[in-house]
Amino acid sequence: MKLSALAGALALGIAFAGSALAQDTKVIGVSIPAATHGWAGGMNFHAQQTIKALEERYENLDFVLSTASDPGQQVSDIEDMMATRNIDALVVLPFESEPLTGPVQRVKEAGKFVTVVDRGLSQENIEDLYVAGDNTAFGRVSGEFFKQQMPNGGKIVVLRGIPTTIDNERVEAFQQAIEGSGIEIIDMEHGNWNRDDAFEVMQDFLSKHAEINAVWASDDDMAVGVLEAINQANRQDQMWVLGGAGMKEMIKRVMDGDKIIPADVTYPPAMIGTAIELTALRFTSSMPMSGRFIISSELITKDNAEKFYYPDSPF
Repeated sequence: MKLSALAGALALGIAFAGSALAQDTKVIGVSIPAATHGWAGGMNFHAQQTIKALEERYENLDFVLSTASDPGQQVSDIEDMMATRNIDALVVLPFESEPLTGPVQRVKEAGKFVTVVDRGLSQENIEDLYVAGDNTAFGRVSGEFFKQQMPNGGKIVVLRGIPTTIDNERVEAFQQAIEGSGIEIIDMEHGNWNRDDAFEVMQDFLSKHAEINAVWASDDDMAVGVLEAINQANRQDQMWVLGGAGMKEMIKRVMDGDKIIPADVTYPPAMIGTAIELTALRFTSSMPMSGRFIISSELITKDNAEKFYYPDSPF
């Protein structure tokens, strides 16, 4: 389903909040990673806020929210939702793609409505609805910014996220965007969207490479770890860093013209709220809820940073 159709369905569902089609109570399970880093913290915040609002709006909807610190716990959480709560739908942001594919497929085979968010499964066409940021655009926009900033080429290092389909999409698009530009990726490792892991990876990069012109951290949490490693090595004047996702601290640095953080790329954690709302409409409206809802990625620079800055946000 196209973005405009889904957006219209969302508006229609809100307008008819008081007249749910099915009066029997439906249970929607929401399974997401725990708040192990800033983006996930923002996602948890928006999930809780959305569930609270929907439970107040719809008397015939109940929600079960679980947060997992690893893939094994997430699998157990989903199995428990099926066994003890008999959920009618599952909204899941997989901790990792591969370990969650089989368990989510079993939920679908049991006749439940499945919405997958952000980190796709390793097998296609399991879910009814997929909600995510535009990961291909995220990588492409980042790569195009590198080309703009480095017209004569240069040496860069790349930090990847957790091994998932969305990480693959981002990196492949980034590599395609810089192809033929003279920009050379001299090292690439997984930082797992984690500050501490990114700090260790960047320390290793700095020890191995005397010349690094820029860093694609590909995530603002990882950028925090990268910056700490650069500061400790006293190499702040040798390179700049591009993260992503719109962390308020990074946006503020862009607004202030910080040379080491010249830009950022959007990837809002509030997408989990969109996914939960659309799944709720499966049971409260006659609109078909299937397909893909993709949220665009935009480049944030000093010129437009103010409109992306939310100082009261948890992320």
